[in-house]
Amino acid sequence: MLASLRHVDEWIFDLDNTLYPASARLFDLIDERMSAFVARTLGCDPSEARRVQKQYFRDHGTTLKGMMEHHGVDPHDFLDDVHDVPLERIARDERLGAALERLPGRKFVFTNGHEPYAARVLAAIGIGDHFHGLVDIAACDFLPKPDAHGYRLLIERFGIDPTRAALVEDMAKNLKPAKALGMTTIWLDNGSDHGDHDADPDAIDHVIGDLTEWLHYILEEQPA
Repeated sequence: MLASLRHVDEWIFDLDNTLYPASARLFDLIDERMSAFVARTLGCDPSEARRVQKQYFRDHGTTLKGMMEHHGVDPHDFLDDVHDVPLERIARDERLGAALERLPGRKFVFTNGHEPYAARVLAAIGIGDHFHGLVDIAACDFLPKPDAHGYRLLIERFGIDPTRAALVEDMAKNLKPAKALGMTTIWLDNGSDHGDHDADPDAIDHVIGDLTEWLHYILEEQPA
């Protein structure tokens, strides 16, 4: 194991654009369904729906939180609708599965999506059996990352020692609460939309470009 990571035995991964490449553009399909949901709910045209959607994302962390606060939207209805997307854009990743198998310690998924969708994605990639637990937006009382509530809940639910934990995220701003708790932080800078928004260099320990390749690299024999 890479020397700077030998203390880590709790591995936490974001889901979308992290456990599969951002280049798959799967989240584009969810994004389109969010715009359509906003348009139906507000009775507005697609252009206005898009503006509102992105404004809520910037102001509240997720479009969902804005829709809940301003329009009383049922979060379960929203999540079921926007995550009802085909998964043909992602494929099984045997190399990622092999790396996760070798990675010492427990592995978790921490996502602003919801659990049924996350389970579908993990199954499509072929890596669902490698994880010891998952925390989704519903478990976090619909308070999205980077709200500190979800990070604390994750730690408490699974008895994680944050000083022995690492978080891998494609959204740099979501690393700041993890760093404050004592976690090692890894920013996956792979082209995600707004991935560098509100990035805090002091909250980022490692910057990587490809998760699978990086995992194989850190697992190789490294100099002491």
